[in-house]
Amino acid sequence: MIALDRADTSRVVRAFAPGSTGNIGPGLDILGCALTGPGDAVEARLLARTDMGRVMVEDPGHPDLSSDPLRHASAIAASEILRRAHADRTGVALRVTKGLPLAGGQGGSAASAVAGALATNALLGNPLDRREVLACALVAEERLAGRHIDNLAPALFGGIVLIRSIDPLNIVHVPVPTNLRVVIAHPQMQLRTTDARAVLPSSVDRATAIAQAASVAAIIAALYSGDLSLLRGAIDDQIAEPARAPLLPGFLAAKTAALSAGALGSSISGGGPSSFALADGDDSALEVMNAMVAAYATSGITATGRVARIDERGARTEEAHS
Repeated sequence: MIALDRADTSRVVRAFAPGSTGNIGPGLDILGCALTGPGDAVEARLLARTDMGRVMVEDPGHPDLSSDPLRHASAIAASEILRRAHADRTGVALRVTKGLPLAGGQGGSAASAVAGALATNALLGNPLDRREVLACALVAEERLAGRHIDNLAPALFGGIVLIRSIDPLNIVHVPVPTNLRVVIAHPQMQLRTTDARAVLPSSVDRATAIAQAASVAAIIAALYSGDLSLLRGAIDDQIAEPARAPLLPGFLAAKTAALSAGALGSSISGGGPSSFALADGDDSALEVMNAMVAAYATSGITATGRVARIDERGARTEEAHS
């Protein structure tokens, strides 16, 4: 059991978790990558003894997010940290800074869960290792978005991650080619992960399963060899993309524009509505980004774009004193 004295209430720990792209096209629930740029941050501090065992959300990070600790990803993950660390006499207050769009397909709920779990664990003196921190974040993700870690794992550990299994946890870090760039185009709309998962087929035919497996294998081969040209034709999702595309006005036009502009491949980022494209180098990525944003505009949809690299650091903490 962990019991921290009153003096420790002056400590504030801040954790940052990067955004991510889940699936990377055909890798439904088994591939994900962390991205440089925006992410979610959580500041955690200890509460006074009168609030022992309580998790309080002082700032949810966005007006549309609940301050109810049973409904906020960071608080659910923080509560699980307290439970697993046997810190039932410790209360924690959280303040969230949302850098990622809500229901945007950029791993926002995962980033909040990871940052909340990591900050709380650090506040307690890191009694749990990172695999246990991931398990705590998964409790939040499962409750809010479904049981998958293709955003959680890269957000926590960084890089490009292949998930072989969740239970037992078995993940592989895949090499990151130096010139690989990820273009993210974010249309001004929202799509909840639960809604995006609801339209997925419950089964697929043999030909589709074989094609999907071949595409994932081609992605892994390209990343391990460093030959980005092998990615052409590999970002071919025949399961989730056809089911989700009707929910995403402008996506197919943006994908076509990306490929015409020289993208190595393009698909839906996670469950959407953001779309992504892979590119070889900064110049190509910028052309692809502009083409995607213009395609959305032609479809009557306002979109923003950015070029990212793979964030190989993952989530990190820093300590400050209030």
